[in-house]
Amino acid sequence: MPDWRADAGERVTRLVGDQAAAWDLAGVLPVETLRTLGKAGLLCAEVPVEHGGVGAGSLDNGDFTAQVGSLCGSLRSVMTSQGMAAWTIQRLGDVRQRREYLPRLTGGELAAVAFSEPDAGSDVTAMATEIRADGDTVVVEGRKSWTTAARYADLIAVFGRYGDGGGVVLVPAGAPGVTIRPVPNPSGCRAAGHADVVLDAVRLPATAVLGGGGQSLQLLVTTALAYGRISVAWGCVGILRACLSAAGAHARGRRQFGRPLAEHQLVARHLAELVVAEQVATRVCEHASRCWDARSPELVIATVLAKYVSSTEAARGAAAAVQVLASAGAQDGHVVARAYRDAKLMELIEGSTEICQIILAQHAVAQAS
Repeated sequence: MPDWRADAGERVTRLVGDQAAAWDLAGVLPVETLRTLGKAGLLCAEVPVEHGGVGAGSLDNGDFTAQVGSLCGSLRSVMTSQGMAAWTIQRLGDVRQRREYLPRLTGGELAAVAFSEPDAGSDVTAMATEIRADGDTVVVEGRKSWTTAARYADLIAVFGRYGDGGGVVLVPAGAPGVTIRPVPNPSGCRAAGHADVVLDAVRLPATAVLGGGGQSLQLLVTTALAYGRISVAWGCVGILRACLSAAGAHARGRRQFGRPLAEHQLVARHLAELVVAEQVATRVCEHASRCWDARSPELVIATVLAKYVSSTEAARGAAAAVQVLASAGAQDGHVVARAYRDAKLMELIEGSTEICQIILAQHAVAQAS
């Protein structure tokens, strides 16, 4: 295990402690906790050392993401957003932009990534946000919905139309014309700072557009989503590990009809299925991360597979854990009740279950031809 990983695990466990339930119920994370992790480079651990990161590979960062996901899904969700923003800057930004912005994301500033709109989710062609060139400035107009971590963000990577193609512009959250409206009472990852973002004639230097703009909008979104998908997949591994731990402990200690709950065969079946789910999700994520680290041609499909398998297994696994704990796990704030809500959200974001199935089916057809 790399030196940074052991220290990071201890640090995040200490910072979260037993507070995840309270954060979830309150619907907010302590910003200072986020900045502490950010300053340590742990919210986007794959950023190179030269830019203040720890230079982690996908496999090591994935293992860390799973640990955070087992502790607090909302914190992991913010980590995914920060990592996605950093990845987008690394992939699309020029040398100057990488030198300017990446150290800010490893120095305590927080970032969000804005894709979805009221009328544009999976359908990128329906995206209406416009980034319009005006001399040495650009003007950004549009509305983004369900932007994770926007409530905490100092910087928002906004995807939109730019000329005949697309662009990503880095928008300071405090810039004139930016309005951030928290999503009230989200069902999952309640404390992750989900918000709608209104961009009303926001004027910025043209240098805020990553790589100068004009790229394929579909390619831009796919680039950023790839990181988000593998991060969500590893977060789902964490959800399964938390559920397995809670359900196993309850089934061992709870007695019904004169014997431990775990000795009842139908309950034991749930536990067995949880073990299988955690192992399957872990292995498929490990494969995807190895593809990332090797820059394998299989990277894209392996990532979609990991996201699909891990999120569906997490949703089923969390439901099984609630079944094992019964009323004890059906109380708001309990780890498995939180996991149940968070896991369902994971089947929707960064490419829904159905979108993943379509991509996998298209891959199967392409392989057969």
